[in-house]
Amino acid sequence: MSKQTYRVCFCFRRRFRLAVAEAPDEIRGFFNRYSENGLMSADHLRRFLVEVQKQENATLEDAQAAINSLQELKHLNILHHHRGQSLNLETFFKYLFGDINPPIDLKVQQDMTAPLSHYFIYTGHNSYLTGNQLSSDCSDVPIIQALQRGVRVIELDIWPNSNKDGIEVLHGRTLTTPVELIKCLRSIKEHAFTASDYPVVITLEDHLTPDLQAKVAEMVTQTFGDILFCPDSDCLKEFPSPESLKKRIIISTKPPKEYMSAAVPKDAQEGDSQNGKTASDEEETEEDEDDDEEDPDEGVNRFQKSLAPEYRRLIAIHAGKPKGGMDECLKVDPEKVRRLSLSEQQLEKVAEDRGTDIVRFTQRNILRVYPKGTRITSSNYNPLIGWMHGAQMVAFNMQGFGRSLWLMHGMFKSNGGCGYVKKPDFLLKSGPNNEVFDPRATLPVKTTLKVRIYMGEGWYYDFRHTHFDQYSPPDFYTRVGIAGVPADVVMKKTKTIEDNWIPVWNEEFEFQLTVPELALLRLEVHEYDMSEKDDFGGQTVLPVSEIQSGIRAVPLHDREGKKYNNVKLLVHFDFV
Repeated sequence: MSKQTYRVCFCFRRRFRLAVAEAPDEIRGFFNRYSENGLMSADHLRRFLVEVQKQENATLEDAQAAINSLQELKHLNILHHHRGQSLNLETFFKYLFGDINPPIDLKVQQDMTAPLSHYFIYTGHNSYLTGNQLSSDCSDVPIIQALQRGVRVIELDIWPNSNKDGIEVLHGRTLTTPVELIKCLRSIKEHAFTASDYPVVITLEDHLTPDLQAKVAEMVTQTFGDILFCPDSDCLKEFPSPESLKKRIIISTKPPKEYMSAAVPKDAQEGDSQNGKTASDEEETEEDEDDDEEDPDEGVNRFQKSLAPEYRRLIAIHAGKPKGGMDECLKVDPEKVRRLSLSEQQLEKVAEDRGTDIVRFTQRNILRVYPKGTRITSSNYNPLIGWMHGAQMVAFNMQGFGRSLWLMHGMFKSNGGCGYVKKPDFLLKSGPNNEVFDPRATLPVKTTLKVRIYMGEGWYYDFRHTHFDQYSPPDFYTRVGIAGVPADVVMKKTKTIEDNWIPVWNEEFEFQLTVPELALLRLEVHEYDMSEKDDFGGQTVLPVSEIQSGIRAVPLHDREGKKYNNVKLLVHFDFV
């Protein structure tokens, strides 16, 4: 009898049976090793935490607290009292597979007192768009959603309304429907610090006349009041730290091209016109003209004569690109810091032969990378090229769901999900001969990560029972791999476990890593389908530098990055 015929014949009995997870053999082995007479005491559990979970500082109190956390399972008669509370095999297994045993630390644990330029920052692009770049609605809803996820940089394109007497947020000269600026500002204030206390940066792509800039200044100051960070001087010599800016709002912008004409010589204006550059093409041409931008010491200062003074005082992070090509763009000024923006294509081109110059620039200054203009569907790019070069603001379309965005979500699970991740030391420091990290250099293996995928559970409860297969239980497999520097990138997969809501793979994979500090572990579960595209069963991305050794419960997320209620993998991590 064929498998398909067998499935049809027994579909009702097999499809709707209740699936119950049982501890795999290796988990039973650990329990037997760290228990006595079928019971694991707090002292036994402490030994397990130290020796298997590599929690060297685990105390008896920590172990007892873990046991106490399982009190809600008491009604199942699986907690036993023998020289105090103890775990049996079932409760030990539930402990390992529970939320109390996450793969990474959920608290802020990095030094937050360094300058802003020392951190990767969770950055959104065109944060107001609900969909594609050309015709979707503009709204404060995606801004709220981004802030609730922990995004710390919100981008707003501000334009005059049709009557030229008010300010709207929209993607200029497209079919996107506008939203009022004041509505966006109020939503930012209300939701800025729901997910993180660390500062929110608002990058303004400004297309306003000075009189409307004055209105923006009034809106911003009235909306944010004392939480608005206004520096004492026009230019910062060094960026302040995230710690010093807790619960503060920071404004970053550059002079708008439309109104630079007030400060730019006529021949320069004609040059722009001949080149066909218009400020409306923000995504296609934003700061693409290396030689057309004004030098901050000259053009910006001349421009500021026409810039509304109330508006100018609000700008804490100055943005812009000097004239003179990439040499001037990447020049490090010891007397002031600034923000530079490059498209993903520009970054790739410059990185080919000037990668170390980018790294040196980002040690003090902020580099923002944004999607190329042809990504009209709001897709994203590989963020690793930006992070490898020290770029702090790798700007993403947060509505552009897919593997690239999963990597972004994964990176910013680091440091308690606060939206700021300290850059590795090698991106911040220079060597004895003033050399810096070379992203193109071939490096030796620094560590090996071993990943054993034991099993998974939860699909039975989070999916319709006919979601994967109409007549039988699903056939799951897991893809596991690394995103990181090119030498570390790899993807592997487990065997497929047929007809089982609770697949047990028990397969181990080894990953040799040259730059583990930038490596991300990718986990995806799919359901094999012989005749159609395999079904998606969940994903997550974990920062390797924060993975906790030992046996961990790894929650999976849907395509949009929302965590499932029950779907998890049980995984053993080990570094050698």
